Amino acid sequence: MDDASSSGVGVLDKATLVLDTLEAGPATLAHLVAATGLARPTAHRLAVALEFHRIVARDMQGRFVLGPRLKELASQAGEDRLLSAAMPVLIALRDHTKESTQLYRRQGESRVCVAASEPPMGLRDSIPVGATLSMKAGSAAHVLLAWEEPDRMHRGLYNASFSATMLAQVRRRGWAQSVGEREAGVASVSAPVRGPSGRVLAAISVSGPIERMGRQPGRQHGPSVVAAANRLSEYLRSVEEMEL
Repeated sequence: MDDASSSGVGVLDKATLVLDTLEAGPATLAHLVAATGLARPTAHRLAVALEFHRIVARDMQGRFVLGPRLKELASQAGEDRLLSAAMPVLIALRDHTKESTQLYRRQGESRVCVAASEPPMGLRDSIPVGATLSMKAGSAAHVLLAWEEPDRMHRGLYNASFSATMLAQVRRRGWAQSVGEREAGVASVSAPVRGPSGRVLAAISVSGPIERMGRQPGRQHGPSVVAAANRLSEYLRSVEEMEL
C-alpha cells in the first residue's frame, strides 16, 4: 500500500482493502488474499473480525460478502432527513385519527421511538421520544421484522408475541395491528417507511386505548397509516432524485 492510499492506521487500511474487494462480489479466502495482497492469516483474521461485527457475512457457499451492518449504517445516515419530514406527517396523522402517533427505528434487538405526536386531550398512549421498546411485541415490531432477511426474521421470532404467519399477513396487506400485545389495554396500527432502495427504514404507528381503537384497529386506521408511511417514503425518494 502506497502513502497516497494509507491513512497511517495499518489495521484500518487493511480492513478497507478487504471491504473494497467484497464490493465486487462474494470472495473466498484465497480470493481475498490474491486481491488484497495480504498474508493469508491476516486476511482471515480481518475477515472474521469484520464478520463478528456484521460488517462482513457469509453466503450459502461460505464465501465472504458485505454484511447487513453496512446497510444499517447507511440507513442511519439518512435519519436526519427522515426526522425532518416526520413531524408534519405524524401531526397530520394524529389530527386525522385523534390518537397518539409515533415513528420507530430498529436499533439492534430493540426499537426506539425517534419521533412522536400526542393529542392535546383525552386518554392517550404516550411514548416519549428516545424510549426503547421490545422487538417481541407491538405492531411496529411486526413491521420492522416482517421485511428482514429470512434468517434474521426467524431469529427475531424467538419468544415473540407474533408468528411467521402473522408477518406474512403484514407483508401481504402492508400494515400490522396489535391489540393488548405490547401493553394491556392498548391497540396500535403500523406501516413501513421505505428508503429510496425500497428497504424498510422505520415504522410509523398510531396507538391508543382499545376502547377507542377497537379489536380490529387496522380496519379503521390501516389505510391512513399506510398513506402516512407512503408520504414519508415518497419524500425520501424525491430528495434522493433531486440530489442525483
